[in-house]
Amino acid sequence: MYTLYYSPGTASMVVHQALLEIGADYRLELVDFDKDAQHNAEYLKLNPGGKVPTLLIDGRPVYESVALLTILAERHPEAKLIPPVGTAARDAWLQWSVFLSNALMSTYRLWFYPDELGFEETPPAIRAAVQRKIESIWDRLEAHLSAHGPYMLGQDFSGADLLLTMLMRWSRNMPRPATEWPALKQLADLVRARPSWTRLYELEGLSEW
Repeated sequence: MYTLYYSPGTASMVVHQALLEIGADYRLELVDFDKDAQHNAEYLKLNPGGKVPTLLIDGRPVYESVALLTILAERHPEAKLIPPVGTAARDAWLQWSVFLSNALMSTYRLWFYPDELGFEETPPAIRAAVQRKIESIWDRLEAHLSAHGPYMLGQDFSGADLLLTMLMRWSRNMPRPATEWPALKQLADLVRARPSWTRLYELEGLSEW
């Protein structure tokens, strides 16, 4: 039994969907951001960073969404969320997952959390620069998917596609959302058609794509 500490639509989303894909027993613990619950003393004992997700694995708290996705995929190989060790596909999975975490997730923080740069509101020039960087990442992913898609690993769906779709969702209110890139939209549509996506929305009370 796993326990997932989550907040709807945040970085915990990919871990939640992975749990649904795997079919593992788990329970949800809501971390209410409206009440700043991610910073209360009890939660900080589990995750000193004050972020979600945190997953209890055999009673141990583990965090960082891409790490948790990898751990779950490895613990449940029957779900085929990650290719076998020693294969070229496994190498590609790790490469793209780390790229999405390092290049895209970290840049999103500059878009959504201007206070981390010392601003109440991001100055227009900086905001435009962050937008350009995010869009350059969509360009790179679009080129990859156009040549090697429809999934990140070609014809085979994997957990990397769950991660990318969550990150694409975060762009939905940006000036140019990720779904304006055709190959990215195709991947998102494939993931959004999965039963795990429908169930995730039901459980987290999500509505907007």
